[in-house]
Amino acid sequence: MKTKLLAVSLIFSLIVAVLFNEGTTSADTPGVYNAEQSYAMASEAIFYLRVLKSDGTASSTGTGIILSPAGTAATAYHVVKGGQRFEGIMADGTVISPIKVTRFDELKDVAVLELPSPAAMKQKGNAYNYLPLRKDKLKHGEAVYALGYPLKNTAIITEGIVNTPAAEINGRSRILTSAQIASGMSGGPLLDARGELAGIISGSLRTMNNIHLVVNTEDLRSLLPASFQ
Repeated sequence: MKTKLLAVSLIFSLIVAVLFNEGTTSADTPGVYNAEQSYAMASEAIFYLRVLKSDGTASSTGTGIILSPAGTAATAYHVVKGGQRFEGIMADGTVISPIKVTRFDELKDVAVLELPSPAAMKQKGNAYNYLPLRKDKLKHGEAVYALGYPLKNTAIITEGIVNTPAAEINGRSRILTSAQIASGMSGGPLLDARGELAGIISGSLRTMNNIHLVVNTEDLRSLLPASFQ
């Protein structure tokens, strides 16, 4: 009887240990997403950005990224440079206006934006969908996805790798990626495979075919409120 009880006890202990370990692994290991899943998660946290002159005509267009439920957002500075008014168009067609530029750094090519309150824009749950910022540094060869609006009502996603996480370009550190970039995608997000914002699309390198420039999250964080640090 003692032997049987010991055997049952050992089996029970093994089952508990396996279940505990499986639970720990699933909780501690971040999800890894493919392009389809990444687009599904991020498409409602980006917007087509129209930069308007004083007469209401568009001077340029680009892409914006929402960074918080309250409506803190960001884009590349060169997209909004010289603009008088700014408005965003979400994936569902909602027009977000007025948008304010609260901080910017031309050398870093980053502009921080403030959207109207989510309640005023009738956002579900009185909150915007947003992208979380990546905290750790990128590594050579990591899979990444670039999203943006080369055309109104036409968001696209491209896939690539991190060619280098830190290249010295015109006195600034830039991420280089093989994810393809089209005109209008400037200001859009570079996502890592966990669905986190790894950088802001800035442009392309004329000296390297199919290699594109991305502003790192350190430069972005330097302009964001303390709550993002």
